[in-house]
Amino acid sequence: MTMLQPKRKADSMTKIKIPPMYQLKIELAGAKPPIRRRLLVRGDMTLDLLHAVIQLAMGWTNSHLHQFFIGKERYSDPRVGDGMNFDETHDHDETKTVLAEAVPQAKTQFGYEYDFGDSWEHVITVEKIHELGADVQDFAQCLDGTRACPPEDCGGVWGYADLLKVIKNPKHKEHESMMEWLGEEFDPAAFDLEKTNTYLRKLKWPHTTESQLRGVLMARDDCRE
Repeated sequence: MTMLQPKRKADSMTKIKIPPMYQLKIELAGAKPPIRRRLLVRGDMTLDLLHAVIQLAMGWTNSHLHQFFIGKERYSDPRVGDGMNFDETHDHDETKTVLAEAVPQAKTQFGYEYDFGDSWEHVITVEKIHELGADVQDFAQCLDGTRACPPEDCGGVWGYADLLKVIKNPKHKEHESMMEWLGEEFDPAAFDLEKTNTYLRKLKWPHTTESQLRGVLMARDDCRE
């Protein structure tokens, strides 16, 4: 009697495609000294989840609108409006756009803008694409970073530069009011890699809702609703 051979585990896995891992360098445009983060993310994540990852890794609070620029195309969240309607260009739906499909090649750069008033522009560079996946279990990991995220609503990179000058000079006429506005000591050189990864792991795959992202960001910042 011929006995059936058990199916090898390797055979059952041959049809499962391992997603590529994207190594991204994110730089806050115009910031001096540079403010940057280096991330490793799954290439099959949608841009709305990448937005959540950027908000958490950079240090933002998701309090304003945002948009991605890839080539000549613009991507945004249709749930909060079609961009700022500066022109007749129709935004693509970031919740249905996969990173690896929108940016298929390494060494490509694309843009991410947060807060259309202060206009925090980020330059994102695809440094590497690990086609066979990388040795990480998480779908998003921060590899390194430099300097703290600017406070929200401080006037963009130029306003932030002025803010740093004021808080460094106790004799400045606006020093006391700016320190009161900040509400606490602010160290522009600070960046906590371990804390960043702790909270990145709390984001939900494959999509993070607005309420869930808000909860993670508030926990990161020790805030209460």
